[in-house]
Parts: sequence; C-alpha cells; structure tokens
Amino acid sequence: MDFYKLTRPLLFRLDPEKAHHLTLAGLRMLTRLKADSLLSPGIHSEPVEVMGIKFPNRIGLAAGLDKAGNCISGFGAMGFGSVEVGTITPLPQNGNPKPRLFRIREREAIINRMGFNNPGIDAALKNIANSRKGFAGIVGINIGKNKDTDNSQAIDDYLTCFRKAYPSADYIAVNISSPNTVGLRELQLPETARNLLLSLKQEQQKLHEESGKYVPFAVKIAPDMESRQILALADLFNDVQIDAVIATNTTIRRDNLQGVPHENEKGGLSGSPLARQSTEVIAALYKAMDKAIPIIGAGGIDSAKQARAKIEAGAKLVQIYTGLIYRGPSLVNELLNAKL
Repeated sequence: MDFYKLTRPLLFRLDPEKAHHLTLAGLRMLTRLKADSLLSPGIHSEPVEVMGIKFPNRIGLAAGLDKAGNCISGFGAMGFGSVEVGTITPLPQNGNPKPRLFRIREREAIINRMGFNNPGIDAALKNIANSRKGFAGIVGINIGKNKDTDNSQAIDDYLTCFRKAYPSADYIAVNISSPNTVGLRELQLPETARNLLLSLKQEQQKLHEESGKYVPFAVKIAPDMESRQILALADLFNDVQIDAVIATNTTIRRDNLQGVPHENEKGGLSGSPLARQSTEVIAALYKAMDKAIPIIGAGGIDSAKQARAKIEAGAKLVQIYTGLIYRGPSLVNELLNAKL
C-alpha cells in the first residue's frame, strides 16, 4: 500500500511549510519507533564509486529538505544511497519572512525563498550524529554563508563551516548558487569563485594532513547561466581540480509558468519545469570539464526517464527533492528498480 498516496491530499491542504515540518516529524517518529522499515523498498542496488567514495546506489536526497540534519536514517529507509543535509551556515538563522514556500501543482513544481533557515553548524552536527545512526549510506553536508555576512567576508563563513563539518561529513557541498540569499550568486562568478575554491582546497589539504582523512567537496551551481559562463566555470573547476560539481540549484526563470497561480512569486523554482534546463547544463559541463571531475545531477527528476537523461548527459549520481514531494517514496522505488 502506498501510504504517501493516501496522505498526500491531506498534506496538500496544509500550508506547504507546515506540511513539510509535519512530514519530517512523522518520519522522525517512525525512526524512533523503529518502524521506518515500512518505507523500505527492499531492492538491492549496485554500489558506485564517485569522489573516491562508495555510494550504495546513485540516488541521493538533495539539500533543502532536511535542513537541520534530523531525518537521515529515515530517508535512508526509503532507499536513498546518500542524504545531503543543509544548507548550513556558521550561525543559526531564521531565513526569509513567511510565506516563502509555494506549490505549483499544475506543473509539479515548487517555488521557495526560504533563505538558508537552519540551526547553525554546531547544532546541525549534533543532529547529524544522532540521526545518521543506522544509516549505511553517504552523508553530505551542504554549507553556505550567513545572510548578514558581506560577500567580501564570505570565505570566512565557508571556511568555518568547512572545518567544523570535515570530521563528520562524507563529502561537503559548497552552495554558491541559491537565489534566496541576496548576492550569493555573485560568488560563482569565476573571478570570485577562484579565491573561494582555492582557499577551500588549501584548507582541505591541511585537514587531510592533520587527520589522515580526505573529505571531498562538491560545488553546487545555478542553472541560470549563459554558455560562456558555464565554460568559464568548467575551466576554473579544471584548474582548481575540485572533487565534484552539483548541477543544478533552482532557477529564477519562469518560462513554463505563465497563467498558473504563484507564477510571480520570487524565489527559486524547482521541479518538472527545471528538468531540461538542468540537463543542458550537465551536458555542457561534461563536454568542457575534466572527466576526472564527476557531476551530480539534480533538477526536475520525477521519473526514471528523467534520471536516466541526467546520467546520459554526464552525471554519475542524481539527487531528488521536489519529485519526492509530489510522488513520495514510490519515486525512490522506481529509480532503484530502473537500475540506473
């Protein structure tokens, strides 16, 4: 029985953010009661090595759903091979004013302008330590800067989170592409990104030498770039030799939303309308970038067909978020059955 199909109509009557918190609370309850096995697809999948890490399967949960790191083992029970927590900032912050999350049911999409609401890196790491117990998959920690930190000081925020996350993370994702923190996307301009990435690579090397543990980091980029910008970033990634790229974050474009409710809400659009755009970015990156740098594909994956399109474009792993909101755990089951 698909329990999510039964409960979704009730959840969709609620405010989207209230439904989000209620769903996560239910997932935590199932975990505490050791009943999260009800979510398990029970499908054996082949592991894949990416960034020097063995992932149980290619299917990951994208950052943004478990912002505080409270539900890792619950999502693992759904069949996810990896869970990316965050985005996490050095200090706690409430994010942008509500309402800030909108369903676009007609397009199976979501617009959000959450604004990195999270408990801060110290509290998040405590949550992660507790909620990953029993999870055999990979945990990524997605990091960003606080809203009040000027871009000229952004490197300090990323380094703070990077150092603190390093002992706990299997990999770290560097978010420089959310449209919901003013000015953040300026950090992915090649001339700005170079300083940030070189600083992180230097810190990574230092921590590796001190701990003996190598934690790779991926850079998460936006889909709203012209070809020349994508190529410039590819050149930069080749030069710096980052460990991976996550393509892509949400979009500020509204090409496919004319005439639907909430079409003019500010924020990042995710879901089905983003699918082609993100796949095109993956293909362009794959063509221009060193093949030693893997791509993690995200954006509009709501079926095995869409996931396969990302992999055929050059992605080694895929991540889902909005598709899970509309289809529930059955989507994970479908992707695992497809043996991507």
